[in-house]
Amino acid sequence: MPITDWPEAERPREKLLARGPEVLSDAELLAIFLRTGVAGKTAVDVARELLLQFGGLRPLLMAGRTALCATPGLGNAKYAQLMAALEIGRRHLGEALTRGAALESSRDTLEYLKACLRDQSHEVFCGLFLDNRHRVIAFEELFAGTLNGTAVYPREVVKHALRHNAAAVIFAHNHPSGVAEPSRADEVLTARLKEALALVDIRVLDHVVIGDGDMVSFSERGLL
Repeated sequence: MPITDWPEAERPREKLLARGPEVLSDAELLAIFLRTGVAGKTAVDVARELLLQFGGLRPLLMAGRTALCATPGLGNAKYAQLMAALEIGRRHLGEALTRGAALESSRDTLEYLKACLRDQSHEVFCGLFLDNRHRVIAFEELFAGTLNGTAVYPREVVKHALRHNAAAVIFAHNHPSGVAEPSRADEVLTARLKEALALVDIRVLDHVVIGDGDMVSFSERGLL
């Protein structure tokens, strides 16, 4: 039965308009994006099969172009639309971190860092540099490593902070293993960075470890 023959309250688009996007399932949200199904299947049917095939919404969104475009119901046009939608989401989260913007919500900052780092296949260490009113100066990837770790050099971090004339910094790195729990090495590194930056009057406000959907804030844990 085509979706147009469903009761209006059960049609994904009408359901979203009446009750908001948060009440829709992953399959219903994906069906709205797909717009149409294939022969003998509605957009919701196709969406459910895609989620089952890829193992969920996030693995689907992380799948490469070749895998997605080989799937019935998808192609180059829909792949481009999907990537554009993802980038819109990232930029929406990042608007609070544009140059000159004051950080008003620590949760928005954490969500942006998570969106930037959680899907990286290797470890990446980043710095968010701020002025003395906690306005954003720059967000930079400072070091990139392997699946298991990254070499971070405090001297280089200090050079970057001084170049930006920063008064404070928030560090973030990901754990490709998916486990956000900070290691002892993470704690030692953070202490070294804090000491090195204190010598030039730059404060470390936080260090965020990003896992697979999870994240740990050193500040919230009382580790700074």
